Amino acid sequence: MSVPISEPLALRPASRLQHLPVSFFAVVMGLAGLAIAWSRAATVLPWAPAGLGAAIGWIAAGVFALLALLYAAKAVLHADAVRAEFRHPVRLNFFPAVSISLLLLSVVFLRSAPDAARLLWLIGTPLHLGFTLVVMNRWIHHPGIEVAHVNPAWFIPVVGNVLVPVAGVAFYPADLSWFFFAIGIVFWIVLMTIVMYRLFFHAPLPERLTPTLFILVAPPAVGFVAYVNLVDTVDAFAHVLWSTALFLTLLLATNALRFLRLRFFLSSWAYSFPLAAMTIATLAMAHRTGGATYAVLATALLAVLSAVLAALAARTLLAVARGEICQPE
Repeated sequence: MSVPISEPLALRPASRLQHLPVSFFAVVMGLAGLAIAWSRAATVLPWAPAGLGAAIGWIAAGVFALLALLYAAKAVLHADAVRAEFRHPVRLNFFPAVSISLLLLSVVFLRSAPDAARLLWLIGTPLHLGFTLVVMNRWIHHPGIEVAHVNPAWFIPVVGNVLVPVAGVAFYPADLSWFFFAIGIVFWIVLMTIVMYRLFFHAPLPERLTPTLFILVAPPAVGFVAYVNLVDTVDAFAHVLWSTALFLTLLLATNALRFLRLRFFLSSWAYSFPLAAMTIATLAMAHRTGGATYAVLATALLAVLSAVLAALAARTLLAVARGEICQPE
């Protein structure tokens, strides 16, 4: 039975597929981050259930498989729409969320399914390096990019490289992980300067992009986890990374009411992975140092992270049911 012409565009499956945003993969990043946080908590906090992280990890993998299938269908049926996203100065930066999702899933299954984790890492690592090279070339040579287009999502393509060592040290010689860690850390400093200049001296971010401010937390938090995995100790530089992540978390927490007043957008998932990264980093700090203060802080962060993810998941399902997502903008 054909769809009546009068039926709202939001209800047409073909139209929804055409407008499926690549930023949807941020959902996988958030769920995988939550899975890793609960898995780490089970080894650090005596009250944390052992199987919860694994269960959430399988949900994250299922969501990734579904989104990958749908976006592949979009690439086949609506190639022009994919090319338009890739040419967009803001949406371009969300394509590496695909490779980051693969890297995070490799961490999720590192202990329970090491062969699968290795395969995910082997796919995600070169894919992310490719995205990094392509996106940076677009930044350098694209004549239409302006300061107004800069936002914290710019960290995703380049600084996402710091995720590679988190699982990479278990698979291959550390030199390879140091290569990716160096890319992420050096360009975090470069991009942090650019992003802060844009935030300080230009118009505030549009409402839709305001949640991406949480991405500021992710580079130092993930950098801490990767660095500690590489050097196997919490040294002075590790403290600098963790403390920077903590300060940025506190800075954003002082704006909690501002964030709560925002309408829901798919970009609201930008709250999730950075919070997960900070939680995982604090759990690692508690495990490495044995400090009770870190354990208490990790417990509080885990509670906040779980509440945020539950709210985001519920609101996203509602938005999908109402046809609020995958609409033309």
